[in-house]
Amino acid sequence: MYKTGAINLLVVDDEQSIRRLAQKALAAPDRVVTTAESAEKAIRLTLEQDFDVVLLDIRLPDSNGLGLLERFRERLPDVEVIMITAYAEVASAVEAMKIGAYDYITKPFSLERIKLVIEKAYQRSVLQRENRILRRTGTPRPDCKLVGHSLAIKQILFLISKVAPTRTPVLITGESGVGKDVVAHNIHNQSACADRPLVIKNCGTFNKELLRSELFGYRKGAFTGATESRDGLLALANNGTLFLDEVGELSLELQSMLLRLLESQTYRRVGETEERKVNIRFLFATNRDLAKEVEAGRFHEALFHRLNIFRIEVPPLRERIEDIPALTTHFLGHIYPDRPPYKIAPTAEACFLSYHWPGNVREMRNVLERAIILSENDLVTAGTLPQEIVGALDGAEKRGILPTLEQSERQLIMRVLNHVGGNRTVAAKMLGIGRKTLYRKMCKFKLPQ
Repeated sequence: MYKTGAINLLVVDDEQSIRRLAQKALAAPDRVVTTAESAEKAIRLTLEQDFDVVLLDIRLPDSNGLGLLERFRERLPDVEVIMITAYAEVASAVEAMKIGAYDYITKPFSLERIKLVIEKAYQRSVLQRENRILRRTGTPRPDCKLVGHSLAIKQILFLISKVAPTRTPVLITGESGVGKDVVAHNIHNQSACADRPLVIKNCGTFNKELLRSELFGYRKGAFTGATESRDGLLALANNGTLFLDEVGELSLELQSMLLRLLESQTYRRVGETEERKVNIRFLFATNRDLAKEVEAGRFHEALFHRLNIFRIEVPPLRERIEDIPALTTHFLGHIYPDRPPYKIAPTAEACFLSYHWPGNVREMRNVLERAIILSENDLVTAGTLPQEIVGALDGAEKRGILPTLEQSERQLIMRVLNHVGGNRTVAAKMLGIGRKTLYRKMCKFKLPQ
């Protein structure tokens, strides 16, 4: 089976001596070698495993190497093929490169040269796969840091550290904008397949008619418009992670297919009868209450139980306001990293602490980006904020809540201290300040010691 982090190499040659040499000389901690003596076995292996590089003999007992190369190019678009040829067949090898082979080597070959060619072919394979994933998903890489000192964030980080090394599917729940995608990235980055693809797709953006082919891929001629065979997201994510956001948007038919995929790690492309084996870590996210969706008959009960084995709930920002100062500082330094870090005026920070944030962390980041554009002298002020956020502070002042930054800070410290039972060491860590600083602020605000 495939070992994460290594080059997965398939050697196709009918000479037993070549296959033995490959197993002995090419196998290493960073290379996993599989061999096949015929085209038939090679095709079967590509259905069961994922490969990065193929060493292919130009002459095989049951197939012409060029014909098999064409089949590989159609079935395995990210795999790089290196032809093995005798000196007298160099012309055929050149023809193979025109068809799509990465390179060719002649017998007898230098092991050092072949290792170098394999490494270069692997790097190209990885690059092509990453580019194809980006083109297919259009998903920009988010800021992957989970920012905050609240107990909620610490609990999420703890859960991530426990589940990331496993292969257990994870269901990430929470309102829109809380950072479910950031949690998914952290799980992938701490997993054993961190150096393999992370494929992300929002199920709510799927075209319902093409949903199955988008996930599973299709064979040429499977339906009108299928002018060529195409891999789906499952093939792109093989040996890596597939993150399906808003999984509650899937139809019941697709939910049943997904359940089968989770249980068997096999699937069929549209228009094909043969099963394809994959090795995928699955992550899911939703802003829906899937238990209620099951009761309403809109979500497959068995799939819900399969996804709900390990759930991470991301709370809304209004329930962890102690994270707002840290998030503000983080975004001010990362939205435009090529500029000097921006600062926030006390009145503007008081606005942030008094606002309800219905759009959660995503809304906060967007507000700060707008404020930075409007700011003068690298300072975000209340005048750069939308009226509804400034109005939240005005309303709080009228009710006698958070009329000044000092009072907002006092209320925040009191809330954190109450939350941790008065433990100053824990409270200081949550607030992101030193214990002595906390003590000074408690004295300043005349809080109980």
